[in-house]
Amino acid sequence: MSENKKCVSILSGGLDSAVVTYWAKNQGYQIYPLTFKYGQIAVKETLAAQKIAETIGTNTKIIDLTTLKDIFNQTTALVNRDIPLTSEFTTPIIVPFRNAIFLSIAVAYATTINANKIFYGAHGSDETFYPDCRRKFYETFTKAARLGTDQNITIYAPYNGKKKSDLIKAGIKLKVPLELTWSCYLDGEKHCGQCESCTNRKKSFYETGITDPTQYEL
Repeated sequence: MSENKKCVSILSGGLDSAVVTYWAKNQGYQIYPLTFKYGQIAVKETLAAQKIAETIGTNTKIIDLTTLKDIFNQTTALVNRDIPLTSEFTTPIIVPFRNAIFLSIAVAYATTINANKIFYGAHGSDETFYPDCRRKFYETFTKAARLGTDQNITIYAPYNGKKKSDLIKAGIKLKVPLELTWSCYLDGEKHCGQCESCTNRKKSFYETGITDPTQYEL
């Protein structure tokens, strides 16, 4: 495997990152997944990431950043059960600068394995709400990564500008085990079906006309 066909994939365990990881596999990359614990309530994300990595014949490297919960706890519902979750986008579901934190570690990891590509699951449906999902952000971050490492690293979101429903369609073509992915912000036996992430997942499957394999509480 040539050096330029290695990549680091940010694999959260969610649908978007799973599709991107399978996209990288389809492109012929040797994949080095990274998964992060940042104190999130949805600990099932990590379990899902492990299962997804196994389906492509590898393991994900889990990075423990749970102390970040102390930083995010005052404003972020994803780490604090006392902050109400809603079925539509609200600012408490933002984890500030999360992608930048993850990508910084991915850059460090890439340099140790001689990979020059880093992929993550940012897409068009998120761009309005999340600044660190925008093309301008990751292209600028790429410049910083190159300046900080003296290496030709590229950070890229393959589905930039696409809707989540487009990722689902791509996932079907790529044979992604979408039923293994975890989107819910909670950690129940099933997806709650009511949080913003669950309702977004439901809506996106509906838009595609593809049967949603997800089990929901409601």
